[in-house]
Amino acid sequence: MNAPFARGPIDGARLTDSRFTVPGMRCAGCIAKIERGLAEIDGVEAARVNFSSKRVAVRHNKGLTEQNLVEAIEKIGFEAQKVADNPLATDDRESKALMRALAVAGFGMMNIMLLSVSVWSGAGGVTRELFHWLSALIAVPVVAYSGRPFFESAAMALRHRRTNMDVPISIGVLLATGLSISETMTGGEHAYFDGAVMLLFFLLAGRALDAVMRNKTRAGIGALLSRMGKSATVLEGNGAHRRLAAEDLEPAMLMLVAAGEALAADGVIEEGSTTLDNAMLTGESTPEGVRQGDLVHAGAINLGNPVQVRVTAAASDTALAEIARLMDEAGQSRSSYVRIADRASRLYAPAVHSLALLAFAGWMIAGAGWHQSVIIAIAVLIITCPCAMGLAVPAAQVVASGALAKRGLLVKDGSALERLAEVDVALFDKTGTLTLGEPVPQLGHLTTYQASVALALARSSRHPLSKGIAKMLEAEGIAPATLSGLREESGLGILARSGDTPVALVRPQNAGDRIATSLKIGDEAIEIAFTDPPREDAGEALAALNREGVGSSIISGDRPGPVEAIARKLGIAAQAGLLPDGKLRLLEGLKSDGHKPLMVGDGMNDGPALAAAHASIAPGSASDASQQAADAVFLGRALMPVALAVRVARKTMVIVRQNFAFAIIYNVFAVPLALAGMVTPLIAAVAMSLSSLVVVGNSLRLAKAAQ
Repeated sequence: MNAPFARGPIDGARLTDSRFTVPGMRCAGCIAKIERGLAEIDGVEAARVNFSSKRVAVRHNKGLTEQNLVEAIEKIGFEAQKVADNPLATDDRESKALMRALAVAGFGMMNIMLLSVSVWSGAGGVTRELFHWLSALIAVPVVAYSGRPFFESAAMALRHRRTNMDVPISIGVLLATGLSISETMTGGEHAYFDGAVMLLFFLLAGRALDAVMRNKTRAGIGALLSRMGKSATVLEGNGAHRRLAAEDLEPAMLMLVAAGEALAADGVIEEGSTTLDNAMLTGESTPEGVRQGDLVHAGAINLGNPVQVRVTAAASDTALAEIARLMDEAGQSRSSYVRIADRASRLYAPAVHSLALLAFAGWMIAGAGWHQSVIIAIAVLIITCPCAMGLAVPAAQVVASGALAKRGLLVKDGSALERLAEVDVALFDKTGTLTLGEPVPQLGHLTTYQASVALALARSSRHPLSKGIAKMLEAEGIAPATLSGLREESGLGILARSGDTPVALVRPQNAGDRIATSLKIGDEAIEIAFTDPPREDAGEALAALNREGVGSSIISGDRPGPVEAIARKLGIAAQAGLLPDGKLRLLEGLKSDGHKPLMVGDGMNDGPALAAAHASIAPGSASDASQQAADAVFLGRALMPVALAVRVARKTMVIVRQNFAFAIIYNVFAVPLALAGMVTPLIAAVAMSLSSLVVVGNSLRLAKAAQ
């Protein structure tokens, strides 16, 4: 390469990171070319491609500008653009463009097929020519518009002296369209506009679905970061206040966090005490009391009093941002299918080109003439289009996903079914996953008077346990007592007076790992215990998983006591007190031992684990980030959809293997016929479409798989 792209020493003290989007990446071969090419550039320490988001992250010397890197990537053979300031932002322009192209191709295909019916039925003379011209008027603009994703990719590859799967596709479509125009202008008997447009439609359908799924994966990270406070009130040394955006906060600044406000940065409480909803890091549904000197994290919600927090980490350095990075990086490990696609692309393109050229040359030598030889070559290009092979997996995935949706499980990523079929161990979060995350108070031991006092106190608190008490007592028709002097003290509870008697609803000092609160009336303290029982069908669902050969255990950020109680009740192993990185390490350990774990969780702290697991499922009550990070979401209060997903996924893979077998058999018989000149381009397109219909029909058998 020319300077400044020659390889040279790297100044570690002046390193920075840049990110670029590279939409032209289609296979693992593209990944290898980009990473190898960038590694040879002067000042680049490392380059890493994330195929799921079609982005490349480059760590380089500050002396190497982003424009230099864009030019370097273009010299390798790919267009590149700098990612926006938020490196985790989702860009869905590609998926929208593909959906528009798909819609145009579908419209054109339906209309051209209608016009072709008359020609297939034997219409001749002026009628046939009219229908050919009408088909041409529809097909030419459709091919020009809907074929752009393939034409542009093929042109880029050829300009840099390489090939990809889009090259033979583009050649086949353009040759079929060009020959059809020639036949129409000369009054020929056959035109192949229907075959060309049909080919584009099927190929665009697969590519559009792929782009949509990639964007859904990225959306989970944005949902996670949205929990972080967008701005904060900063206290100046002179007592003045000013409002700053989260990205403008810096360590050592003093934030004033009001009640109900989400923290915009990590820090240490410098003044005051309060209660925080810290579920995004611990997964614990019970709010946590904090006081001066305690560490707090961005995204936590202040449920109590205003506090002053000294910033220790802001913006991309916060714990919440680190979870987002873990989700982004862990998601890359799921792309083993890229290697399969790479091998297929290396074989497909040269094989199709060779067969088409062989057919053309062979028939020219045999004296068939260029016209007949070109028709046979086009037929070979079209009939070898891997539509049946390409639909073998997605057709089965769509039908299976629809069947599961009727049973309350929404599969967000069709490829997740393949991973679900392979899982051999299931890891469940506790609160909100194995349980409903709704602690139930045990109130049967309270007298009517005690219950009325408890209701009056609980109504005045925002604490989830208080809300549970109020909900149950109201349902039982208890009337609240008349209290005076109601006040809430952070870290203590709700205090008041019933006549001259002091009353309070506080956490008992000896609660330990138990979920409990204490009702105080004068000198008497009545403990109110809470249970968070497992979902009603949890045992049945775990048994169903066991029948599929999938063992289950609990990994939770909750306290050991409640976790072990649930584990004993369900008869499974458990680990408690695990933070996000702990869950991630456990998963990586299982994978390194050859296991393929299924992660089922609901909290934001489960996001990295959901992204890193071989497959993942979240309940419908889960945080937005967890739902987006997971491969599937189950709705309602039942856990059985998790076990059902594994069973249906395994049936799906059986159908997929059958589809692949048919696609191979189709090519074994169809390709020789095309090479022998026994298939016209139209018949080739029809045969290709029929092979696709057979695959779809076989996949439809999965519609009853979830019953």
